[in-house]
Amino acid sequence: MVMSGQTRFEKTVLPHLDAGYNLARWLTHNPHDAQDVLQDACLRALKYIEALVGTDARAWFLAIVRNAFYDWCKRNRPEQIVHEDDSTLETVADAGAVDPEQAAVRSAQSRLLADAVGQLPLIFREVLILRELEDLSYKEIARITNSPIGTVMSRLARARALLQRSSSLQAIRGEPQEVQDVLP
Repeated sequence: MVMSGQTRFEKTVLPHLDAGYNLARWLTHNPHDAQDVLQDACLRALKYIEALVGTDARAWFLAIVRNAFYDWCKRNRPEQIVHEDDSTLETVADAGAVDPEQAAVRSAQSRLLADAVGQLPLIFREVLILRELEDLSYKEIARITNSPIGTVMSRLARARALLQRSSSLQAIRGEPQEVQDVLP
């Protein structure tokens, strides 16, 4: 039995809408913008559903969400798109840092973690979200981001290093900023 494009879309893409929204939400930092990106991604997925070969609909759809986000970003926030370089690693750890007093006021550790992840540059944030929250393999992430696996691993390592240096996470661990500056 041959499925129609709409039926195939419903069976293969709709189960991954939450993952698509999650990725779009983390990338855009805004629920309304994430809905716009997800809607565009769904339209693209429906249009190109016949191009899906195999059973890896989740990675295929998340790649569409990511591409829809970058297209949306070019139209709405072109300044947010930066390219990976060593200076990015240095500037993000210092930019937008939460001071210890603000961290003490915040009661939820999950909010602090979300803030730390949100401070990551887009190229690091997307691989971290795909790996840690969506539990995708390096190979799947490489396919989604159209990057070599080594680049995915490098970006993931940098994202984790930035999170370790984040003042938000230091507040969760209860470590004062001065102590962290002395440690290697």
